[in-house]
Amino acid sequence: MTARRTPAAAVEASLSLFDDAALLARQAPRLVAGVDEAGRGPLAGPVAVAAVVFDPQRPRINGLDDSKALTALRREQLYDRIIERALAYTIIMVDVGQIDSLNIFQATMQGMRQAVEGVAHVAQFARIDGNKIPKGLPCPAEALVGGDAIDRSIMAASILAKVSRDRYMLALHQQFPEYGFDQHKGYGTPFHMAALKAHGPCHEHRRSFAPVRALLPET
Repeated sequence: MTARRTPAAAVEASLSLFDDAALLARQAPRLVAGVDEAGRGPLAGPVAVAAVVFDPQRPRINGLDDSKALTALRREQLYDRIIERALAYTIIMVDVGQIDSLNIFQATMQGMRQAVEGVAHVAQFARIDGNKIPKGLPCPAEALVGGDAIDRSIMAASILAKVSRDRYMLALHQQFPEYGFDQHKGYGTPFHMAALKAHGPCHEHRRSFAPVRALLPET
């Protein structure tokens, strides 16, 4: 599932084409895509990835921060402002089937690649939160550890990803209220683990994750 401002038109490139750091610095990219994810650790639901590009000529959004440092209400407020103010954005939801098929790391890398592709018609450069750069990006990129507390575009991406995933889990709670997804969003809390043991996994639980796999019927 993907949300985006406009279709992507990308030319295949990668950071490996820019091994000369001086050359990369001379590029002086002005339109940077910040990229972040939400939901790598939960036992259920998708991992959400977002990319956001801001126009540096437009006024900044006040109050941006790492999504984890904001209340749910504040994230919702900022979500609407980011959507309105962004030059381009993409939100990717990598579903449980892909997570179980690829593993959570590769599924997240795939989501990040798709998110950057969704803004490649605008972005000259991508800045990825964390210490890994996905392969096959359509523009040069760098990894930035702790970027969701440093870079405003990454902060915005973290908010879009977090809000989108939380909304998904709230909707999932309506289908499976016995698991309490509205409270823990799929993380392995004591309540969630007790519900898993009582009811078994639903189709949104990640069977490649050990706590879920341990509760599957033996074949």
